[in-house]
Amino acid sequence: MSIRNGLLALLSEGPRYGAQLRAEFETRTGGTWPLNVGQVYTTLRRLERDGLVEPAGAADPEGRIPYRLTGEGRQTVEQWWFTPADRVTRPRDELTIKLALAVTVPGLDVSRVVQMQRTQCLRALQHLTRLKQQATEQDDIAWLLVLDNLVFATEAEVRWLDHVEARLVRRTGEPPEPAAPERLQAPDVSTEEVPR
Repeated sequence: MSIRNGLLALLSEGPRYGAQLRAEFETRTGGTWPLNVGQVYTTLRRLERDGLVEPAGAADPEGRIPYRLTGEGRQTVEQWWFTPADRVTRPRDELTIKLALAVTVPGLDVSRVVQMQRTQCLRALQHLTRLKQQATEQDDIAWLLVLDNLVFATEAEVRWLDHVEARLVRRTGEPPEPAAPERLQAPDVSTEEVPR
């Protein structure tokens, strides 16, 4: 996730303080990617150093300085809007790393690891479905887009887990043992992951 570009996009609407940028970013993305104020101000300092933003006035009595885009900042955000997101270079994915390592550990019940994750995904989908219903009732299009992305990503993860399990069966020739109900107990979906 590019905090840098997100802040530039918000500044394209007019000058804002760091705390305002943080609040707007979290509101518009449904709080899915929370920022801390320090992160925002560190990013603003880098953007200023790179000539993309500048102070829009003196500090107020509380010491807050509003920032605005420079001409170069406007060009950068305009370019960002119309540049497709990179789907090749992706951040490290904990689940992928976990399963890649799990299949190399002798004696580890990889099928159980897969089943636990699948159960967690299904719980997450139920939670996301409830959130989508609320967002639809409130006609919150920005939050609906975020939720749709989370639903599609979770559904894709379930499909991938099915694929992993099928690949393991093909490799060993043995179907996984049916999971006992207690084996499927995964942690509850945290509301911190999807705040609303």
